[in-house]
Amino acid sequence: MDGQIIFSVIILILSVMIHEVSHGYAALYLGDVTAKYAGRLTLNPIKHIDPIGSIILPLVFVMMNAGIVLGWAKPVPYNPYNLRNQRWGELMVALAGPLANFILAIVFGLLVRFALPLGLPIMFVRLSVSVVLINLVLAIFNLIPIPPLDGSKILFTLLPMENVLKIRSVFERYGLFLVLFLAFFIWQLILPAVYFLAQVITGLN
Repeated sequence: MDGQIIFSVIILILSVMIHEVSHGYAALYLGDVTAKYAGRLTLNPIKHIDPIGSIILPLVFVMMNAGIVLGWAKPVPYNPYNLRNQRWGELMVALAGPLANFILAIVFGLLVRFALPLGLPIMFVRLSVSVVLINLVLAIFNLIPIPPLDGSKILFTLLPMENVLKIRSVFERYGLFLVLFLAFFIWQLILPAVYFLAQVITGLN
């Protein structure tokens, strides 16, 4: 396993932790202290690592030589009934994770734009590009409307309440299998969008 792959896995783990912590802080801001009392508002990786999403799946992508590394951390717990905004609170908490990944991608993308004119080391540029790509993948992947991904919570918030319970029960029963299927077979469909956004943010072709 070369250095670039090791750094990609490290970047992935840090990015998914920031993703989950962002959910927790959004819930805290809206009045729910569940994540705080669970000790999940921390970047300590031990608190967030999921055996499948944080270890096994990234290693499988490395062995597949897929060109990207995908994974997730343990979801940060929160109680939607504690949120002050009962209509849009769950949507706001769900959006916080992908938004954090988009912000990371933009920040490091702008660093890439300035790094080359300033003559910063090429290794710095490569690592920054990896941060951009991994966080764009995480953001877009998590916006897919299938439980337990964030996109499902956004979808359920927007749907009429009478339709949510039926759809949610079906999706949540098979959600993990669908997510694993997407991770292994459909991820290539999101790569064109990832590369396009990365080019726009970094200015690289």
